[in-house]
Amino acid sequence: MKHMRGRTARMVLAVVGVAAVITTAGCSLSTKASNNNSGSGSGSMLIAADTGSPTFARNFNPFSPSKRTATTYMYEPLEVMNTLDGTLTPFLATGYKLKDPKTVDFTVRSGVKWSDGKDFTADDVVYTFELIKKNAALDSQGVWQHIDSVSASGNTVTFHLKEADVPAASIIAQQIIVPKHVWSSVKDPVAYTNDKPVVTGPYLLGDFTGNQYTLKKNASYWQADKVAVDKLTFPASNTQLDVVNNGYDWAYSFITDVQNTWVKADKQHNTYWFPPGGTIALLPNLTKAPFNNLDFREGISYALDRDKIATDAEQGYVKAAGQSGLLLPNQQAWLSSSLPNGGAISQDTSKAMAAFAKAGYAKQGDKLVDKSGKPLTLTITTANGYTDWLQGLQTVQSQLKAIGIAVTLNQPQPAAYNQALNNGAFDMIITGFGGTGSVFQDYNNLLNSAFAKPVGTSATANFERFSDPQVDALLSQLKTTTDVGKQKQIAAQLQQTVYTKLPVISMFYGGLWGLFSDKHFTGWPSESNPYAPPNTWNSTPLLILTHLKKA
Repeated sequence: MKHMRGRTARMVLAVVGVAAVITTAGCSLSTKASNNNSGSGSGSMLIAADTGSPTFARNFNPFSPSKRTATTYMYEPLEVMNTLDGTLTPFLATGYKLKDPKTVDFTVRSGVKWSDGKDFTADDVVYTFELIKKNAALDSQGVWQHIDSVSASGNTVTFHLKEADVPAASIIAQQIIVPKHVWSSVKDPVAYTNDKPVVTGPYLLGDFTGNQYTLKKNASYWQADKVAVDKLTFPASNTQLDVVNNGYDWAYSFITDVQNTWVKADKQHNTYWFPPGGTIALLPNLTKAPFNNLDFREGISYALDRDKIATDAEQGYVKAAGQSGLLLPNQQAWLSSSLPNGGAISQDTSKAMAAFAKAGYAKQGDKLVDKSGKPLTLTITTANGYTDWLQGLQTVQSQLKAIGIAVTLNQPQPAAYNQALNNGAFDMIITGFGGTGSVFQDYNNLLNSAFAKPVGTSATANFERFSDPQVDALLSQLKTTTDVGKQKQIAAQLQQTVYTKLPVISMFYGGLWGLFSDKHFTGWPSESNPYAPPNTWNSTPLLILTHLKKA
């Protein structure tokens, strides 16, 4: 199973437990020479973006973790972020202004109507934020961790923040807005399934069955002239064979040997783009020995051939990760020139053995042993079924065995894996970090000691339990300054922390697995035009579906 979807909005694309939308159909795929499907063409698009269990439940509550994927094709936020570079595109707001580091003004777009004909206003924005304050389970982005109060005057919505908090604006911007005149009469907004959604976005709910549902173009959408696709079709079952053979226009899936499967099925039209969406790393449990020993972590780091790990895990589609903590090349502009080799760490067995010697280990025959003569053994946890991570870890296992370390791979089911990750119930664990589109958010989630809960208590970030008052001070400075030059100076110090203190051991960049056909629509995001990531969930599709043109 290949995966690069985010587990919460606060840890976007942290790849810790949400599977890709494609059902694996085996290791080998047979492909047909043609791409024909009555669901695609004539202004219609067939998308592999949602899966039933095994059939669809009709839930279009935009706040619900079990909502249908296409909910966010209908509802809009104030702005949509391109998580590849952090760029925000205005939607229900025309933009925002930081009056000072504690005050943000958003200007609400005029002339927008809800799909029932009612006007969209600033009152809807204020109401939405008050709704998720009153019902904390709806606040999936944690916006009220940042906001003290919200109010409206005319078309301006003002957010007063709890403290100087420059990054808060981009978090607030991504909040989906709902209509006050509908939701104010909902008795239980957490349980509400919203089966007849009233929306502002480019699509309205069409037909719905347990096996398939459709969206139809919203003719009164405020930028309807930018919407080329008239109908979207979402099947409940999307096997790899279906995607390859049945004429899908858009899918999110890692497919083995993509050239001889997806591309071969329609060489004229089928393309793919697998940009990096996060960093896959080994997290040592910093609350216990020997993982809290920097020399020990250095030994592990130098023992790894990251290029081979990346190739074995992801079949050459992604690159080995550096140890800067940045997602490259997405955040290349932030990379400190003081990091050796751009933060990349090459395998160096001599340095690895020297580091292990400092940590109190010596080679005895073909094993590394501690001072008492006990062989060094490690257990690394991964989620059962995450075959790419497993393949990467099998290479790690082999590389560490070569220097005398016996590695056991623990593979609990995904739910148990997530619990172990959150509660710190691991020695080392593979997971992902970064990919929020914000350098501050990426480092804050990785390093802020405020997230470092005691082992046994569930954490939402900083799962390795790193703690350093100097790093916390740097994060606080980065949070409050609006000066880009100062931001980069602070980020450079944080890169040095990740590089020298090894709170995590980065291995490779996790891909976003975008498959596209330009037979019916053109203008898909690509390496040469990365206006959006290729994912089919959250608000990203709004960027794509307002960009495409009919072929």
